[in-house]
Order: sequence, then structure tokens, then C-alpha cells
Amino acid sequence: MSTPGVVVFRYGHRPSRDKRVSTHLALVARAFGAREAWFDSIDSRLEEKVAQVNRVFGGKFSVKTGISWREAVEMAASMGFCTVHLTMYGVPLPQVIEELRRKENILVMVGGPKVPKAFYDLADYNVSLTNQPHSEVAALAVFLDWLYGGKEFSLKFEGGKVEIIPSERGKKVKVLR
Repeated sequence: MSTPGVVVFRYGHRPSRDKRVSTHLALVARAFGAREAWFDSIDSRLEEKVAQVNRVFGGKFSVKTGISWREAVEMAASMGFCTVHLTMYGVPLPQVIEELRRKENILVMVGGPKVPKAFYDLADYNVSLTNQPHSEVAALAVFLDWLYGGKEFSLKFEGGKVEIIPSERGKKVKVLR
């Protein structure tokens, strides 16, 4: 099974209201194997929070803010990305996951507020993670887990200051430098 390169785009980021949700979305994207997350509103605090996580835990995941949804779709298309819109109205994930695993690069679009109708028209795939209202953070986690088939458990994040050592009880942290 190949592992597509994933960039996540979040539509509707409101820095004054969505600090935790957007941070959680970026952290889930990072931990589950995406390489970047793009947000439509400029938010240097979000960019710095994720950069700090990389400094401590390692990795090269990046956050870019101030990218409009049209710009995101155009950039992804120019780079040969397949566009996947996660929604409760799309085709159920199990029906398209094998096809998506064969893609080289994927732009995953998620929205907080109601997304423009154009999302549905421009996306190569509108994929549902159940047909009920749900969190974009949960949808992204489920999507990436299915896409990568659990490979997120063996990801290595180089260059950090600490490494978490799995343990049945307690917290084990290895200081690297």
C-alpha cells in the first residue's frame, strides 16, 4: 500500500474563536502523518504553536495561514493533488478508501462553518465520515487513520528534544538533547 502525501486545508478558521479547534486539527494532521496544514485566516500564533511542538517532539510538519480556499484548490491542482472534501453528505469512506490510497498527493478540505457549494463541485471526492453532524477534527483523524492503515503508530519525528516511550502505565519520556 502506498502512502499519499497529505496537505490539510481548514476553511472558516476564526482566530478569535477557534484557537483550540484549529490547534487540535493541526496537531491531529501532524500526528497522523499529514505534511502540512493550511488555514484561510492569518494566524501567526497558530503557526508558532505548531512550530513549538515540532521543536519539542520533532518533525517537519508546517502550518501556513492566510490561504483562501480558492488559492488552496488552485495550488493543489497545479501540484497534481487529488482534492478530498470531508463532509457528512459525501460517499461513505469505505467505498472510496482503496482508490484514495493509490493517489500520490491529497488535499483534504474540512470546514468549520458551512462551506461554500463550490467545495462540493471542485472536490475530486466528497467523502462522508458518517451521515451525521460531526467534528472536523474527528473526521480528519478517522480519514487519515483509514488512509494510512494505522501507519501513524510507527511514524518517526526526527529532530525533537524528547521522545515518548510507550508504556502500559505512567509517562515515560526520553530526553534526546
